[in-house]
Amino acid sequence: MKPTLLLLAAGMASRYGSMKQVEGFGPSGETIMDYSIYDAIKAGFGKIVFIIRKEYAENFRSMFESRLNGKIEVDYVFQEMDSYLNGIKVPDERTKPWGTGHAVLCAVETVNGPFAVINADDFYGRDAFIKAADFLNRQCSEKEFAIIGYALSKTLSKYGTVSRGVCEVDANNDLVSIKERTKIFRENGRIICEEQDCRHDVPANSSVSMNFWCFHHTVFASAEKLFHAFIRNNIDDPKAEFFIPFIAEDFMRNHGGKVKVIPCTAQWFGVTYKEDAPGVKLSISQLIKEGEYPVSLW
Repeated sequence: MKPTLLLLAAGMASRYGSMKQVEGFGPSGETIMDYSIYDAIKAGFGKIVFIIRKEYAENFRSMFESRLNGKIEVDYVFQEMDSYLNGIKVPDERTKPWGTGHAVLCAVETVNGPFAVINADDFYGRDAFIKAADFLNRQCSEKEFAIIGYALSKTLSKYGTVSRGVCEVDANNDLVSIKERTKIFRENGRIICEEQDCRHDVPANSSVSMNFWCFHHTVFASAEKLFHAFIRNNIDDPKAEFFIPFIAEDFMRNHGGKVKVIPCTAQWFGVTYKEDAPGVKLSISQLIKEGEYPVSLW
C-alpha cells in the first residue's frame, strides 16, 4: 500500500496576515503545497489529504482538482473547533482549532495505512519525501515512527523569530525529547533562543522538527484518547493547542515506541512573514534553473 500524505492547511496564518497556503510562488502560480505534492508523487506517495477549514473547501478544490486529476488520489478533511469533542461545547472565546495533533486526528477516516504529515506552508525539499516514503514503506510499524530532522541553521527567517521543536537525539538517531522553542533568531552570527527573561545560544547543527512526521495508522487510537484528556483539562483555555509532539512523547513514554530521527540536509524555506515571500520565489526560481523542477509543474 502506498503511503498517504496529510497536508495541514487549517491554520489562521496570523503572523503572515493572509491565506498564505494558496498564494502562488512558482512561475506558473504554484503554491508551496504544489511542490510538496509534486515531490511526494515522485517519491511514491499514493494519496493526498488536505486538512482544511470548511470555509476553504471551494478555494482548495478549484485550485487542486484539475491539477491533480489522474496523478494521485485526493481527499479533503475539515478541522473544525467542535471536531472530535464528543459533544463538549466550544467556549465562546475560542477562535481557532485545537492544534496540529487535533488536525491529524480529524483525518482518521481517510487513512488506513502508513502516512506522513507536513505543514502546507513549508518547503521541505525532495530528499525529505524520498526518505519519508522509504521509511513508511520499509520500516514504519506499531512500535516505530519517524520525524524528518533539519539542521536549525537551515530553518531560520531573516525577518523575525521562528518557533522550532528542538530535538534531543541519542546515538542511534532515536528521538529522546522534543522541546518547542517559540522565539529563535540570529543575532551577530549566533543563534539565540529567548524564553521569558532567559537568553541562550542554540547550536547551529541542532536537529529541529519542521512538522514532517511519519506514522503508522495505529497512532489514531492513542491520539484520540490523549486529545480527550487534553480537552478535559484545557477546555476553558482559549489558546490551548494539542500538538503532534504530545502524541510522539506519549508513544515513547507510555507505549514503548521509538521515533527515528531521519536527518535531512535540505535548505528549508517558508513564509512565516510576508517579507519571506520574495526569497521563497527566488529560491524556487533557482531550483528550476538547476533542473530540480520544471517551469510548470502540472
